[in-house]
Amino acid sequence: MIASELKLLLGELQASYDELTAMVDSDRLRERISELEVHTHQSDFWSDAKRAQEIFSEITDCRNLLSSHAEIKEILDTVRITYELALEDESMDLSEAETLAQSFRDKTSALTVKVLLNKPYDRFNAIVDFHPGSGGTESQDWAQMLFRMYMRWAETHRFKTTVLEYEDGEEAGLKSATVLVTGKNVYGYLKAESGVHRLVRISPFDSAARRHTSFASVSVVPEIDDSIVVDIKDEDLKIDVYRSSGNGGQSVNTTDSAVRITHLPTKIVVTCQNERSQIQNRETAMKVLRGKLYQLELEKKQKELDELMTNKVSNSWGSQIRSYVFCPYTMVKDHRTDFETGNVQRVMDGDLDDFITAFLVKYSK
Repeated sequence: MIASELKLLLGELQASYDELTAMVDSDRLRERISELEVHTHQSDFWSDAKRAQEIFSEITDCRNLLSSHAEIKEILDTVRITYELALEDESMDLSEAETLAQSFRDKTSALTVKVLLNKPYDRFNAIVDFHPGSGGTESQDWAQMLFRMYMRWAETHRFKTTVLEYEDGEEAGLKSATVLVTGKNVYGYLKAESGVHRLVRISPFDSAARRHTSFASVSVVPEIDDSIVVDIKDEDLKIDVYRSSGNGGQSVNTTDSAVRITHLPTKIVVTCQNERSQIQNRETAMKVLRGKLYQLELEKKQKELDELMTNKVSNSWGSQIRSYVFCPYTMVKDHRTDFETGNVQRVMDGDLDDFITAFLVKYSK
């Protein structure tokens, strides 16, 4: 019995490993390392320090992928040896193999995501906007719940977060918020989260304790760096300075230094009130604007990005990318990938990696 169970487990892991191996393409990674190392031996290699650092960074990334793949193979080999031993001794304990299998799955999932983050814009930081749908306090509270969820996700992954703009809701929640999430490949991860999110729960704001459906949108755009040129004309900008609406618990300032920039041709509006200096707020707001304009260009040039980037859809029924059901049962389901889980609390605490992996795998094909 033990051997037969291990055989099924080994078959599952082997199939996952074969699929992962095809994606990693170890031979190509080794070739790429060799190509890059040729540059490091050139006499003028350090004449361009920025380029040199980029080359070393890519070499390190390739080696890390190979190392992670080798580590996963080692776990698979250990499970295979355990199975061979079980053929001779049916009294063996399965717990060690099950622990190894879970480690295998976790590492495989993490490596899969790293391999799939191969688009040129994946490496950027992410600018995340939160907006409640119609429904007043109920949807504003839901938008704040999403805000907390993504802040927890970023904290878990040790990504830095900076609240650029935050406006409190009228009774609870938030009316709007913008957060800059900083770290390696952050946009690559969070691009999966762009869209409308639907909540079903017993409303804490309804004295009759009725079930309510609420909507809020999450918009994710890349914070582009100096390697990307976006032409913005001064005459296309309308810049307003105003007093912050309050800190909303997020420690934004309350001086007359908040900045709102409207890009007239596209009607895109960005705000920043995080810094006490009007100049700093303007610089940050311009970064956000450049990211949003760059996103528009990507959507024009690459059709497949329509599925990866923020779409201007109705913040209401039928347009949601994911549903979060608290009552009459518990479930979170992504309608693009059909991935779902019954552990709503874990998701609301920032456990989004399985949803992100499912999205990246599906839309990489």
